[in-house]
Amino acid sequence: MNEELEFIIREKYSSLRKSEKKAADFLLHFQGEGRELTLEQFADGAGVSQPTVLRFIRALGYQGFKDFRYELVKDERGKENGYFLFGSSVSQEDTIAELPAKLVGTAIEQLKDTLKNLSADQLEKAVREITRARNIVVFYVENSACTASDLVTKLMYLGFNCCSYSDYYLQNVSAGNLTEEDLAIGISYSGCSMSTVDAMKIAKKAGARTIAITNFENSLLEQYADIVLMTSRQQFIYGDSIFSRVSQLAVVDMLYTGILLSDYDKYTAVLDRSSNIIRKQAYDTVSKE
Repeated sequence: MNEELEFIIREKYSSLRKSEKKAADFLLHFQGEGRELTLEQFADGAGVSQPTVLRFIRALGYQGFKDFRYELVKDERGKENGYFLFGSSVSQEDTIAELPAKLVGTAIEQLKDTLKNLSADQLEKAVREITRARNIVVFYVENSACTASDLVTKLMYLGFNCCSYSDYYLQNVSAGNLTEEDLAIGISYSGCSMSTVDAMKIAKKAGARTIAITNFENSLLEQYADIVLMTSRQQFIYGDSIFSRVSQLAVVDMLYTGILLSDYDKYTAVLDRSSNIIRKQAYDTVSKE
């Protein structure tokens, strides 16, 4: 443990809750390699829940996993050595020529983990809720932006009234105006992104149905979700965020295809109509010269 992080833990220790002190004790006495420590292992080792570990991290003054991850990484490599991709097989000794195989390999493992942990029953329920919703609003921040954009685009192509918000104030206003006829979808790999969790909480209170797309069970986001689409049960402390979109985009494709299969003739007709509307935006592939 680097001295800076240890100092912060000991300084805050007396103000921590009893369960958070268990998390602190585990970290202070942890002898393993931080690069291999998952949130699940952290919680199990400390004998507390995963949300408790998240509260402990915030109690130390870190806004989220990202800040805490950077600090934990220093434990093994020092500030002068930079960072590398924990959660994958990539290290600072690798060459650029080795990256394609290693990154593709990591992406494949992410997809395999998603296949293992995603509930088919929850997926069917999510498709059902989407098809019956009057309005669909997607909440997200940061790394989930491309997933949210892809989801909104696909749903609009299928004829759904759908939009997304990343601004905290607009998220809350939008969530508060939802009704029981509407659907809110929150996307957060960690499951603890404050603005996304808060928006889902407001949407749930307003009576809307809610779907969470997240990485692991027992997250804060899951508390406000009627349906949870779990991409994995493993959360590495640092370096996996760049791979989160691989599994998230796979879930989006599952939802999209599931909607098509729910009423094939109806949605393929809508898809054809949408495609015809934007077809004029593409150049003619036949050369005019």
